[in-house]
Amino acid sequence: MELDSSALRHAVQSLASHALPAFGVALVVLIAAVCGLWWLGLRYGVHRETSRFAPLAYLLAYLALGFALIIGAAALFAEIAENLGDGRKLGQLDLLFSDTIRATISVDALRFFVLLTHLGDPILLTALCLAGALVLLWQRQRGLCIGWVGAIAGNAVLNPLLKNIFERARPLHEHGLAFADGWSFPSGHASSSVVAYGMLAYLLVRLLPARWSAMRQPVVAAAAAVAFATGSSRVFLQVHFASDVLAGFASGAAWLAVCIGALELARYRKRTA
Repeated sequence: MELDSSALRHAVQSLASHALPAFGVALVVLIAAVCGLWWLGLRYGVHRETSRFAPLAYLLAYLALGFALIIGAAALFAEIAENLGDGRKLGQLDLLFSDTIRATISVDALRFFVLLTHLGDPILLTALCLAGALVLLWQRQRGLCIGWVGAIAGNAVLNPLLKNIFERARPLHEHGLAFADGWSFPSGHASSSVVAYGMLAYLLVRLLPARWSAMRQPVVAAAAAVAFATGSSRVFLQVHFASDVLAGFASGAAWLAVCIGALELARYRKRTA
């Protein structure tokens, strides 16, 4: 289907008219998918004494999956960026989606998303980064501390670079509940939330005591939900277009996969040294 087809425009407008229930459904589907993938990982992806393959094979499989995620996320980002240049295509769909949300969403719903969007504010994530670094240093987890700070700081450098490359203006809004300056593409709140909360979940999964192992799946699901909700709030508040947020998710997921892959590779080398 062409991006400028009338059928697609109608579908986008219909989705935006029902954005709140669609957001709720997407959130539930995301949590269910994360829980399902976690179950599959525990069943088939964990090395045991009875496993047919060596630990190295499992590491290589996970690195391959991570590499596939990086390639897929990069391809999604590139596809979005390529279509932004033609105002008759993705840009018009973004504008239609944003205008329809502006005309249909209530002020009370906007106030709810104002609270959600603060979960991705730079000052909050900076404080989280510093607090996490102090805890990791106190626990003598120097390697994890470097990976944690590097992941968040690296994304904080990468996102502005991408914004300056594309120089996309933000959508207009009149509700006065949220403000943002600078360029729009890709969304910094979306990418930084994926990286920060994804890394936090990774650290908790690695460091939680064995007696709290049942908490690992909820931690990962909660991190995915928070990142998705934070990024989505930017669309509802009309400080970003939908494609900005989708591209932010893609760039954040790619960088997160790189950071976790590097930490897992270092972990394996330490075990076998």
